[in-house]
Amino acid sequence: MHLLSASCVCALLITSLLRQVGGLETFIGLYGETLEIPCNNGAMKAEDILITKWKYDKGDGLSGDLLVKKNQNVLISATDEYKGRVSMAANSSLLLSAARLTDQRTFTCMVVASADIREFPVNVVIYKTPASLEISDNAQELEIGKLTKLGKCVAKDANPAANITWLKNNTPLVADGKGISIKASVLVDPVTGLSSTSSILEYSAKKEDTDAEFTCSTQHTVGAELVSAPVTLTITYTTENIGLQVIAQDPLKEGDNVTLKCVADGNPAPTAFNFHLKEELVKVENADTYTITNVSRNTTGVYKCSLVDDPTMEASKDITVNYLDINLSPSGNIVKSAGEAMDLTLQIDSSGNNKVSWTKDNVKLDKKPKFTKLTYADSGVYECEVTNGALSLKASLKLAVQGAPVIRQLSKLRSEDGKHKVLICDVEGSPKPAVSWSINGTSLDESPFLNGKIKHKITVVPSANLTVSCMVSNEFGSDSRTINVSSLFEEVRMDKQDQSDENDQTKLVVGVVVGLLIATIVIGLAYWVYMKKSKQGSWKTGEKENGSSEEEKKLEEKVEENSQKAEV
Repeated sequence: MHLLSASCVCALLITSLLRQVGGLETFIGLYGETLEIPCNNGAMKAEDILITKWKYDKGDGLSGDLLVKKNQNVLISATDEYKGRVSMAANSSLLLSAARLTDQRTFTCMVVASADIREFPVNVVIYKTPASLEISDNAQELEIGKLTKLGKCVAKDANPAANITWLKNNTPLVADGKGISIKASVLVDPVTGLSSTSSILEYSAKKEDTDAEFTCSTQHTVGAELVSAPVTLTITYTTENIGLQVIAQDPLKEGDNVTLKCVADGNPAPTAFNFHLKEELVKVENADTYTITNVSRNTTGVYKCSLVDDPTMEASKDITVNYLDINLSPSGNIVKSAGEAMDLTLQIDSSGNNKVSWTKDNVKLDKKPKFTKLTYADSGVYECEVTNGALSLKASLKLAVQGAPVIRQLSKLRSEDGKHKVLICDVEGSPKPAVSWSINGTSLDESPFLNGKIKHKITVVPSANLTVSCMVSNEFGSDSRTINVSSLFEEVRMDKQDQSDENDQTKLVVGVVVGLLIATIVIGLAYWVYMKKSKQGSWKTGEKENGSSEEEKKLEEKVEENSQKAEV
């Protein structure tokens, strides 16, 4: 222990016991900052403290005084390196500015109370994070399979010395004595005492290391993790594999362009290639592609590319040019006569399997149309579509079946109210026939002209029996037909006469049927009386029996005949 003065020590020895703190606290400070080193941590009440004194361990068992506080007055006694750097806080903590590594020592706070003296030693440790972290002396390229110095990572001015970790794509690297070698060293600045750590990475590259990012990092005792800027190196290796790519629309069809690209895995990549275009050899320099324009079906074949420096290293590819040609015969606008035959043919030339579909007037057909005998209903627009994968072509024809008009039927009927006659002329022909009548009428009505058919109606009120004609014509011919039309008055008279005749005939039939039924009943009754008498005279001779049997038989036949007439 160090006493403040002889008189003070005497007084303390008389009035109190002397105690020394047995524990040793550690205080961590940051380099260059002001340290606030605590005193007694509240072990003694401030109102009981008479004197506070700070001192430090100079080594070799010596101590140096820094300052003392008595009666709220602070007297600084520091010399040498602490002169002008120390002061005391209100709570008696030691304030030490611009911390240095030489400040890593024991500072002791001595407190004198009315009846006690205590010392509170504090061990001060100074930390400093690295000033920077960077990779230098890095290689520009690495050769596959060869252990090469990749770079040097330096963490400058730290305390304690930094530990450096190398990473590839954020994954730590561990030295294995073969493909990875890491050598670290530490250099201490003689002036500041700070340490700079250097780490050298030697690395044997692989193909997959192309475009890989290498970094180094350090995690200091205090402060955040530091990571260097990434370094990307060129990985060199000779070509081991070569491939040929075909760049074209899918599917490749006639008229398209196709680009051949030769791909080699060497680094740096080869700059000259040979393209084998069937029977032709083309050399390309400072490029890896060759374009064939406006391909045709003759372009189909095997294509190759190879290295100019090593022609034995080559790659090949099959190229198929898809094509589709169709020919519909006949096609366009076709005019035929009704009743003719027309042979419809579709020729297809393609590179694969085809699918054919047909439509008539945009309505799908189940199969290819056949025309063995043309009708007006066959007129229309026919279209075929041929598909081959993604290729598709269409062809069409517009068929018009023409002919002279024909009256298929000329009919008449009475209107629902019985006051008119409706004449109907059914006509077939194409182009559309013109229809006229030999008499004038009302309520002219014409159906739509469809499939070469038209129905023309006329309403008349004949006052006498007439012969009416329907005349039709077009550019190919004409036709006419007549029909007899009776007057409405005559038809009414005939209807009444027909009804009277029908009533007389009905009465006659009923009378005949009733007469036959009565005759049948009378004969049946006579037969029953006769049979009864025959049974009573059964004892008579066989001749009489035989005679009776014949008469009975005739009577039965007569009854049966009358019965049949009655049924009729």
